[in-house]
Amino acid sequence: MRLLRIRLLWTACIAAVWFAVCAIAGIVSAEWALHPTRSILTQDDEERAASVAESHGVTLRQVEITANDGVILRAWAIRPAPGNGDAVILLHGVASNRAGMLGPADMLLRHGYSVLLPDARAQGMSGGDLATYGFLEAGDLQRWFNWLVQRQAPRCIDAIGESMGAAQLLNSLRTVRGFCALAAESSFASFREVSYVRIGEWFGTGPWLGRTLLRPVVEFGIFYARWRYGVDLAQENPSQAVAASRVPVLLIHGLLDNNIPPHNSETILAASKGNNPDVSLWEPQDAGHCGAMGADPGEFERRVIAWFQSHQTAPLDR
Repeated sequence: MRLLRIRLLWTACIAAVWFAVCAIAGIVSAEWALHPTRSILTQDDEERAASVAESHGVTLRQVEITANDGVILRAWAIRPAPGNGDAVILLHGVASNRAGMLGPADMLLRHGYSVLLPDARAQGMSGGDLATYGFLEAGDLQRWFNWLVQRQAPRCIDAIGESMGAAQLLNSLRTVRGFCALAAESSFASFREVSYVRIGEWFGTGPWLGRTLLRPVVEFGIFYARWRYGVDLAQENPSQAVAASRVPVLLIHGLLDNNIPPHNSETILAASKGNNPDVSLWEPQDAGHCGAMGADPGEFERRVIAWFQSHQTAPLDR
């Protein structure tokens, strides 16, 4: 009996230490995720953007708006003349800035689209201290959407997002209404799912480790973000947002993506079946993370432009 009590005591101690370690790891992970590296715009970025605009015979505009919480958000706006009457918002990935979307912007300008390239909050030259992967950014995107409506009154507003920007874009479908069509490359299916992937990267395993033995790390991190900052990362679930929407979504995910594995976009597609019938997935074989345009620029351009051109209405129920 005494031996049994000793074993139970040791088990309880080991469990307590284990959960303490998981809690600390969860807090560190949450802080790291919410405070990513800020990539400030450089003079070279500004010159490249001006060159893109100049190549299309138009002027680059520096614009800014104020978010719901008072944070100043900044962007580039490029509007071709005469243009095709449509506009596209371009959202970059984590630890990047608006300059990372100049390639797609140049492509869209060739087809007459007006483009808006914002820096996400806490990224680039925008204000804010926290990157929340859609929790606050959905409101920011609504503000940019309204800015385009008020300043340009486009026939259609579409959007392209990459990685974090793709997840923010898809998650915004819960609240932002009026998009004609979206293209999202290398999105995660949910914040929990990408957290499992990140834990697997630490230990050189697949996401199974985060889903099982190290799941407490993820749950402690999500709890800490909600308790410390009021940010509910559990709500960041693009697969649910797309399934509940009627907006056409072109998912793009390179099969060589080892940052956010392709099964994330496959999960989003599967969740949309029977709910949102206008969701499609393109998985280029030779593309890595957000690498579809680099791997096959012609096919990327053909698919994205065709997707936008074939969806040029935005019903009120969207």
